[in-house]
Amino acid sequence: MTDAVGSIDMPDAQEQKPRKGGKRAKKGPLKRLALFYRQIIAELRKVVWPTRNQLTSYTTAVIIFVVLMIGLITLIDYGLSHAAKYVFG
Repeated sequence: MTDAVGSIDMPDAQEQKPRKGGKRAKKGPLKRLALFYRQIIAELRKVVWPTRNQLTSYTTAVIIFVVLMIGLITLIDYGLSHAAKYVFG
């Protein structure tokens, strides 16, 4: 049986000392913060943004769906409240 990092079956596997912090420990907090924001900007550039027409149609679909769900929940709540009044007086 073999593991990626030393095992009982492989006594001659060299053990490596864990590094403290790796590359991050060498940078100050402001440099790490600047790197973080640069990475955020780089990821946002990869995003495929919707066009105005797509955004309008998606927003309209969501609003219609939410209004329908509000109506459905309202009807169910109204019906159950009347059923409870009928059963419990």
